Formats: sequence, C-alpha cells, structure tokens
Amino acid sequence: MEFRKSVKSDIPKIMNIIEQAQNYFKNQNIDQWQNGYPNENIINNDIENKESYVMIKDNEIIATTVISFNKESVYENIIDGKWLTNGEYGVIHRIAIDNTYKGLGLSHKIIKYTEKTCLEKGIRSIRVDTHEDNIPMQSLLKKNGFKYCGIIYLEDGGKRVAFEKNL
Repeated sequence: MEFRKSVKSDIPKIMNIIEQAQNYFKNQNIDQWQNGYPNENIINNDIENKESYVMIKDNEIIATTVISFNKESVYENIIDGKWLTNGEYGVIHRIAIDNTYKGLGLSHKIIKYTEKTCLEKGIRSIRVDTHEDNIPMQSLLKKNGFKYCGIIYLEDGGKRVAFEKNL
C-alpha cells in the first residue's frame, strides 16, 4: 500500500468513498457529513491546496484523507478543556475508507502516515475533531494515542469533540 497526494482525476473515486461514508453515518444515525458535505468543490479545494491524500492498493484508491498544516480558526476557542500544546500542529480531516476495505486497519495506517509526515516537517502535534456521536472515530483516535481535549464549534455551529496527539 502506498500514499500519494490526490490529483483531480481521483475526484470521482474519492467522492464514491465519501458517499459510502455518508451512507454509513446516515445508517448509524450520526449527523456528520450529511447535507452535501463534503462535496466535490471541497475535495477539489483540498487537492488544489495539496492537502488531499489517497491510499493506493493494486493501483486502486481504497482510502482518502486530508492532512493540513494550516491553523484552524475554529480550534482557537476550545471549551471544557484545553489543547495539549500551543505550537504548530498538523490536522487530519475527512478520513474515509472504501467499504470493501473496512476492518483492515487502514485508518491506523493513515494516522501513522500523518505522524510520519508531521515529523518530517518538524511538527510534533496532530489535532483532530469529530462528531460527538462518531464513537468509532473517537475509539480509533484513543487507540492511536490521541487525548480528548475539549469541545470546538465549527463555523456552521456544529459541535465537535477535539483530540490531540503529541509526537
């Protein structure tokens, strides 16, 4: 398996994986990634910003994620807790695995790849936020050494639980 930055021709497959995740959330009654988010424009922007990555197996895209090194303005106001660090950080957004490949530990591999990418840039912290009902993601984060830090609110008012890992 390999990781590479996404290119525009990857968008249809990335969107297919995103739609699978949206359906999963809907079936689990998790109000995350509903109402047309994330959409093709967002994925296109991720690619243009060189933040979108895909995982490849046998020349097929099997997972997608975003690794960003831009400060998240919504992370400035954390309530009921605090971040572990105050310096630079990487952010993981939009981890999604093709349904055919779920249960194989690919999300763990995405986190390990993100850690490696951060360390190569001299960044020793990773932050992630997720929906409060997305228990599988919260469990994944805890298993990978992330600590719960508090609550943040997205620009649209959506409540998210925030995690950070010090590398």
